[in-house]
Amino acid sequence: MHLSILLITVVIAVAIRLGWFRSPGTWADRWQRTLEAFLLPPILLLTTNITVLAMGHHGMMLWHPVGWIGCHLALGFMAVAGVALTYLFGQQSRSRQQVRLLPSVSIAGRTARVLETSNLFAARVGIWKSELVVSRGLLQSLQADQIEAVLSHEEAHDYYRDPFFFFWLNWIHRLTFWLPQTESLWQELLLLRELRADRWASQRVDALTLAEALLLVARSAGATPNAYGTGFYAPTPTMRLEERINFLLARSEIDRSRERFWIWLLPIALPILTIPLHC
Repeated sequence: MHLSILLITVVIAVAIRLGWFRSPGTWADRWQRTLEAFLLPPILLLTTNITVLAMGHHGMMLWHPVGWIGCHLALGFMAVAGVALTYLFGQQSRSRQQVRLLPSVSIAGRTARVLETSNLFAARVGIWKSELVVSRGLLQSLQADQIEAVLSHEEAHDYYRDPFFFFWLNWIHRLTFWLPQTESLWQELLLLRELRADRWASQRVDALTLAEALLLVARSAGATPNAYGTGFYAPTPTMRLEERINFLLARSEIDRSRERFWIWLLPIALPILTIPLHC
């Protein structure tokens, strides 16, 4: 019976993912729809597997005996989730160790680590207390106002705690790679994150200067190592790069997302409601 519950959960998760499509709208609408399609299926899968493990493989459910297969599958899924999370924490730990070896400098009143490469690179490295990393090439190639634009963009990532939240979103991305449209949703979230950071920075620096810096960094992104995480450097396909620049120049607003808190209760409540059916 537990196996049936797990199969039904997978069907629901797939259906939610297949129901998503990229559509125009305000930033807030796109963010809300994308985040729901990205997160609801894995939350449902995680809570269902935890519920199955909590019920165990003894007893009856809806007058049918429960077996060990469902519990073992749930245990396997949770083990994979734990291994993926451990791997990402280890990756972040190695990145932080590498960053601490880099020289620290003051740039326009900000403390940053300098990566010795001629490519243009800027990123926030870390999970909660992230550090700013910039390349020597960026400092030598860009003008002062362009450097200020890049640093303001990175400040936006720190302001919105993007390194922290996207660490966990990346875990979900890796854990549910087998679900439909995982990669498309992930790329959409990355784009929306960058649009938000671009807009925040454009309120502090000239939008045209920021767009120019974005183009220069994008041209240099190909050969730059990405072991330090994502940031202003993050490679952007040409079409998405144009969207970022148009978003900047149009001075589009970033409205507050109208959170629908009730929808997040569904994937948590539904599995729990099956517990009374087990005896």
